[in-house]
Amino acid sequence: MQNLPTVKQLRYFIALEKYQHFGKAAEASFVSQSAFSTAIKELEKLLDTQLVDRTNKTVTITRTGKKIASQARYCIRNIELLTESAALGQGMLVGRLNLGIIPTIAPFILPKIMPALRKHYTKLRLYLREDTTLNSYAQLMSGELDLILIAFPYKLSNIETMLLFKDHFRLACHEKTQWIDDPKHYSFSQLKPESILLLEDGHCLRDHALSACKIRNQDTVSRFNASSLLTLVEMVNSDIGITYLTEMAEESLLLQNTNIKTYPLDKSSYREIGLAWRKGSAHESEFRELGEFIIKICNHEE
Repeated sequence: MQNLPTVKQLRYFIALEKYQHFGKAAEASFVSQSAFSTAIKELEKLLDTQLVDRTNKTVTITRTGKKIASQARYCIRNIELLTESAALGQGMLVGRLNLGIIPTIAPFILPKIMPALRKHYTKLRLYLREDTTLNSYAQLMSGELDLILIAFPYKLSNIETMLLFKDHFRLACHEKTQWIDDPKHYSFSQLKPESILLLEDGHCLRDHALSACKIRNQDTVSRFNASSLLTLVEMVNSDIGITYLTEMAEESLLLQNTNIKTYPLDKSSYREIGLAWRKGSAHESEFRELGEFIIKICNHEE
C-alpha cells in the first residue's frame, strides 16, 4: 500500500505556506521548530519533491509546493466536513460551510436567505467572506472556501456552476437629471460624453453593465469610478452622472431617501446569479440543495 501524507504533515505545510517562516509556522502549529522542520522534510521525502527553497533568512515555496499547499487545504477541508457530518448524523447541509460572496450581491440577498437558512438548517454553520469574484475564486481553488455565490458571465476554470436566477439591469438617474432629456425613451446614441458612472475595475458588475447594457461607446463612460455601490448611488443622487443598477439593488434599501428613479431596459440586459464550486467536489449534492433552497426563498415560495 502506498504511503500517504498525514493530516499533521499537511497542516504543517499549509502553515508554512501561510507564514513563509519555519519559526512562525511552528509556533502557530504549537510544536517545536525542530519537530516542525522534520515533518516538512518527511513530507518532501514522501512526495519525492522539493516543496521549499531554504536559506538562512528566507523561505520560498516552490511552484510545486504552491500546488501541493492548495491541494492540502482542499484535503483538510474535506476531512473536516467528513468528521462534522459524522458527528452531527446523516443529513444534508450540516457542519461548517465556508461561503464566498461578492459585494454587489451580499447586502441584497443575505437578508432574504439567512433567516430561512437558520430556521431550516439548524445544524449548518455558515461562515461568510465578502470579496471580489477574482479573489473569491482564488480562495475557492485554494480550499479556503467551499462554495462561492457570484454573478455570471465570468470565465472560470475547473469549477461546476448552478445558475439560480436572472438579475435584470435598470437605468438609474436623478429624477431631474441633466444627462438625459427623457429617461423613459432614451437611447444609448443620445448619451452625453462621460455621462455613465460605473464601479471601478475589479468589480464584475462594471463588466456586466458594460456588456449587458450594450455600452459600446467608451466616450460615454466617466473617468470617475466608484469603489462601492453606496458611493455610486451617492454620485448619481448628486447628478454627477447616470448608472445601471440591477433589480436586486433596486428592491433593497439602497435607494431609499434618494432622488433616484429607475427605468427598465431591454429584457436581454441582465446578469445571472449562481453558485460555483470545485469540479469533482464530493459535496455537489449539498451545494445543489442549497441552490434550490435559495431559488425558493428568492421566489417567495417559503
